[in-house]
Amino acid sequence: MSDNETLKTQTDYLRDVTSQLKEMRHYAQSNTETLSAQWLAFDAGEYKNDTFAAAINDLLTRQGAVLETLEKTVQDLEIEANRIENEA
Repeated sequence: MSDNETLKTQTDYLRDVTSQLKEMRHYAQSNTETLSAQWLAFDAGEYKNDTFAAAINDLLTRQGAVLETLEKTVQDLEIEANRIENEA
């Protein structure tokens, strides 16, 4: 590490990670919406195909779990950052 670099406080680091995860959450939400539209097309839409519908539904379920985990982690990090700030 160079002499010009300063270490971030734990709160600053938590806020940076939270910001990055919020951006990831945004993209995860967008992916969930896209998968939903694709699932509809294969499940009951113009491209009806049960095999593809099931595969996309599996992806949708997994993407939903990622989205939920991101949301929970963001909340936990924000709570911890606020706790640290309030103790200072």
